[in-house]
Amino acid sequence: MIALSLAEIAEIVGGQSHDIPDPALHVTGSVVIDSRQVESGSLFAAFTGENVDGHDYAQRAMDAGAVAVLATRPVGVPAIVVDDVQTALGALARAVVGRLGTKVVALTGSAGKTSTKDLIAQVLQRKGPTVWTPGSLNNEIGLPLTALRADKDTEHLVLEMGARGIGHIRYLTELTPPTIGLVLNVGSAHIGEFGGREQIAQAKGELVEALPSAEEGGIAVLNADDPLVRAMESRTHARVTLFGEADEAAVRAENVRLTETGQPAFRLHTPTGCSDVTLRLYGEHHVSNALAAAAVAHELGMSVDEIATALSEAGSLSRWRMEVTERPDGVTIVNDAYNANPESMRAALRALAAMGKAAQAKGGRTWAVLGQMAELGDEALAEHDAVGRLAVRLNVSKLVAVGGREASWLQLGAYNEGSWGEESVHVSDARAAIDLLRSELRPGDVVLVKASRSVGLERIAQALLENTTEGEVTGR
Repeated sequence: MIALSLAEIAEIVGGQSHDIPDPALHVTGSVVIDSRQVESGSLFAAFTGENVDGHDYAQRAMDAGAVAVLATRPVGVPAIVVDDVQTALGALARAVVGRLGTKVVALTGSAGKTSTKDLIAQVLQRKGPTVWTPGSLNNEIGLPLTALRADKDTEHLVLEMGARGIGHIRYLTELTPPTIGLVLNVGSAHIGEFGGREQIAQAKGELVEALPSAEEGGIAVLNADDPLVRAMESRTHARVTLFGEADEAAVRAENVRLTETGQPAFRLHTPTGCSDVTLRLYGEHHVSNALAAAAVAHELGMSVDEIATALSEAGSLSRWRMEVTERPDGVTIVNDAYNANPESMRAALRALAAMGKAAQAKGGRTWAVLGQMAELGDEALAEHDAVGRLAVRLNVSKLVAVGGREASWLQLGAYNEGSWGEESVHVSDARAAIDLLRSELRPGDVVLVKASRSVGLERIAQALLENTTEGEVTGR
């Protein structure tokens, strides 16, 4: 963060100083909410959670080098006391971003946000210093923490914005007003909470509504292949640029294909020229993500060759998202267990099928180890059934459905699509799945592990990689 005195911070957040011997002392380090992450010069924000109260760690934070604590009550160490730490954190982020004048790129969508954010960050880093959202810290706390990592040298601030209801993205854009707003897609993620795709579109479109006008430099980057996103053009005064495979997209892909290992390759077209791209990521769904990143980079002045080179060299910066590891015995584990919704589940299965072609030619098999997709509401039965059916249509060798009711729907869908015998199986939990896989995997097999984050299926992938430290991690 840019250096601010405690007196300046107190004024920005409307707080009262307590036990601060020198208000002119500056915060020169990061703003953190975990005392274990404190470094010299940090500001420690004390949040009160369900199980842990950050105020209890105030002294530990000071001992680790913090300058002061942002708190809701006096804690016996130098502190700025506010009514609400989250609100204060947001106010501080807005003030810092406003002083820096950094170009803010914000993105949202039902699927692919984190992968696309990682691509944008890696491409823009070639143009200048870039700060971006780590992992999926895209909410009311994670976003300001990311923004506060920017300093006077930061040229680009790339912020992922998530939403669980109407008004959430509007609030985030007020904390860090974007100049460029990117909307990837409108899918079924959290449809149970929103009530329908139209409501999801309403929430995602709050991003383009928040952009400055075209005359003021605002740019809306929209997916030409998604009708609900394309319709957002009428909701913004910013200049609109389209990406996708549609002919009218300014940034588009032609000759899309997959390598024998399942990595996408295509011809990238931009208004300034064309260049070939071969991604290190897995699955054709990453083509759209790459086009979105290319559109942002083009708007920020990068040449098509610079963009194509950066995309071809970029990997995944976030864990458990199509994280591919080949074990020494030749079994490949694809850990995509960070989260799941119908769109991302279908994309992952298609990627598995593509990766499996080479494996099957050598006698290997494809395994889809799948669990619940959460927050689908009334659509849950139909969506799980459809995923089970798709696994059969893609000729996945083995489907292992893990968990309770939703997993049984996955297995039932596969059964009704024609999966017989041992081609699909329903197991009760991760332990049972691990035991099954350990007993049956053989060299050349490719195993996809995917479910909503709450299911915790990453444990399966991790267990299958135990004692395989010589394995080569790819796609990262």
